[in-house]
Amino acid sequence: MNRLLHSQKVAPYVFVLPFIVSFLLFFVYPVFSTIQMSFQEVLPGATRYVGLENFMDLNNRHFYRAVLNSTIYTILTLIVLIPLPLLLATLLNLKAMPFANFFKSALFIPSLTSVVVAGTIFRLMFAESDRSLMNRFVGWFGIPPQHWLGSSVTVMISLVILATWRWIGINILYFLAGLQSIPNELYEAADIDGASPWQKFLHITVPLLKPVTIYVLTISIYGGYAMFTESFMLFSGKPSPKDMGLTIVGYIYYEGLAKFNLGFGSAVGLTLLALTFTVNIIQLKISGMFRKED
Repeated sequence: MNRLLHSQKVAPYVFVLPFIVSFLLFFVYPVFSTIQMSFQEVLPGATRYVGLENFMDLNNRHFYRAVLNSTIYTILTLIVLIPLPLLLATLLNLKAMPFANFFKSALFIPSLTSVVVAGTIFRLMFAESDRSLMNRFVGWFGIPPQHWLGSSVTVMISLVILATWRWIGINILYFLAGLQSIPNELYEAADIDGASPWQKFLHITVPLLKPVTIYVLTISIYGGYAMFTESFMLFSGKPSPKDMGLTIVGYIYYEGLAKFNLGFGSAVGLTLLALTFTVNIIQLKISGMFRKED
């Protein structure tokens, strides 16, 4: 037995065995179990197959509102959390940037904060009270106090601000890693040719950061559609009025766990998987990731 474990042919399989076992138990099995439950009515102590009934029940206004909210949220976070971190990372990567390390740390710290704590703090910040932080802030510009969590527009603004505060540091880190892999000789050659900083950014930085940008875009799309805890905490764990903060994952939670409708929740989960997969495949196709290099 000892000789077998020390064998060069067997040893690699022994080392990867923990990953294979955990992958099968915590990923493959749950996926197949979810697929099976999506065709079932799951009751305490009993299950019965109902065919496509769970998927047909997706034709309701709550599901459509959840998809719309998640899509709008994803688009808005992409608009903010791609160009802004790229610009900030470029500035922080400059040798002449003062206190660069301080700003890197300050922007990254929010990502270490528990999303539960962050959601609770932002709920207090966006409270409808005249003395809440955001109402006092907009009051400086002569804007009357807002009921931030009482309108679909302001709810979405609140969620995007929370996402920006929490995730901008992570994306800056990705772009900084990409920037440091760009040869400095390219910028020196551009300086000799008389290129302006803006021209160097557009024609050197942006093209060479394309792989990093596509990676950030991919995980941001997943993160946008998978958002749940932020909205859940913003409304104190209660369903939002008129489904203003309802997301697809939130709908899975309320239907699958709160109402214990596991079959329907599984159908929603598979629909989310298909939607996220399709959107990411489309953006990878458009960005040219499947194009063969010459």
